[in-house]
Amino acid sequence: MDATAHMEAPAPGLRRTLKLHHLILYGIIIIQPTAPMSIYGVVSNAARGHVVTTILIAMVAMLFTAVSYGRMARVYPSAGSAYTYVGNEIHPLAGYIVGWSMLMDYMLNPIICAIWCSAAAQNILPQIPYAAWAIAFVLVFTGLNLRGVQSSSRVNTLLALGMSVVVVIFIAYAIRYIALVAKPIGGQWLLPFYDPATFAPGRIFHGTSIAVLTYIGFDGISTMSEEVENPRRNILLATVLTCFVIGILSAVEVYLAQLVWPGRTPFPQSMVDTAFVEVAHRVGGKFLFQLLNATLLIANMGSGIAAQFGAARLLYGMGRADALPKRFFGAISPTTHIPRNNVLLLGAITLLGAFLMSFEQGAELLNFGAFIAFIGVNLAALLHYKYRSQEKVAFAFLSPLCGIIVCTFIWFNLNLNAKLLGAAWIVIGLFLYLVMRKTTNRPAADLPI
Repeated sequence: MDATAHMEAPAPGLRRTLKLHHLILYGIIIIQPTAPMSIYGVVSNAARGHVVTTILIAMVAMLFTAVSYGRMARVYPSAGSAYTYVGNEIHPLAGYIVGWSMLMDYMLNPIICAIWCSAAAQNILPQIPYAAWAIAFVLVFTGLNLRGVQSSSRVNTLLALGMSVVVVIFIAYAIRYIALVAKPIGGQWLLPFYDPATFAPGRIFHGTSIAVLTYIGFDGISTMSEEVENPRRNILLATVLTCFVIGILSAVEVYLAQLVWPGRTPFPQSMVDTAFVEVAHRVGGKFLFQLLNATLLIANMGSGIAAQFGAARLLYGMGRADALPKRFFGAISPTTHIPRNNVLLLGAITLLGAFLMSFEQGAELLNFGAFIAFIGVNLAALLHYKYRSQEKVAFAFLSPLCGIIVCTFIWFNLNLNAKLLGAAWIVIGLFLYLVMRKTTNRPAADLPI
């Protein structure tokens, strides 16, 4: 009896303890409450002040895509990856292209974080040149990752809480400034949504193609599928609600910022990357300027370190699976158990990118890869629930189709250089795919990207 009972005892596994509100909090922590602040100046210059409008249009695109992510998480509850969804539902090669595009995003994220951190650090110590700050931050990112230092979920939660407090402080100062100093009247309250003097559809959609960066990371909720109560319901709801909450919070932040500093006149190039911090200086003086600058600096440092480590692990997975030369990319340091070669390579790429591209160029190129994944997931959801699944869901065809249309339209409004560079990256990936098929005698599309 004892032996039988022992044999029938369930194997230990993940406990389903996370409720819907836990998932929404987790999603907000991933995206960060200060998400639109780092890109505010870039979007404002691109859309000539219509940042609120671009944030809301981007939210519509993300809501359709969030529904598709949530539905695909039901089909592949333990994977939670655009690569998996597209590779299984459309074609392994399509999945490989999505995975290869995601790899570009992983590599670009630390670059734009290093660029922003360097610009923010100059606000504190302007006598130190940008080049010195860029080298310093890349060394910090790389050095910490070589030591295997990663932030815990508890630290991330505390950071998100701290950022939320700073956002509340900014909102309070902004409302006070608007009421006592700016004093908008009549139609001036609506100018952040629509300013007839500067409105142009092309500018709006170009700005939207950058503003989508506000929502990047929401798909991480699907990775929690095995620890969630009622995952078939809660993953979908949490993904959609997280995008909605972040969208509304971001719209409030940039709406107040635009009332404080109207967007008819573009920000000068010297302050475009840290424009939101300049807005904070106007409403709250040096105190709020330094507080918000330090908060965003810490947030971007954390994102840069985590993104570089994630990219290093991704390259390691590809090397271990023979998608890249295993001797270099699949190697692990015997002392630190870190993919040292990959971390050093990514450090060099980050440093090079910090000098060769602007924050705007990096953000648009990152969104090139993100939209490839978003379009792919929407198409995968359409094919699965409309033509293959026995499960009936509401708007099985219309919802993902709208996601495909909106995401494709925004993707076409990316900067031409971003599209050309992104296309070149995909061509390189396809060349690698063909080479690896011949050298390993198996499809490179099977790689765990």
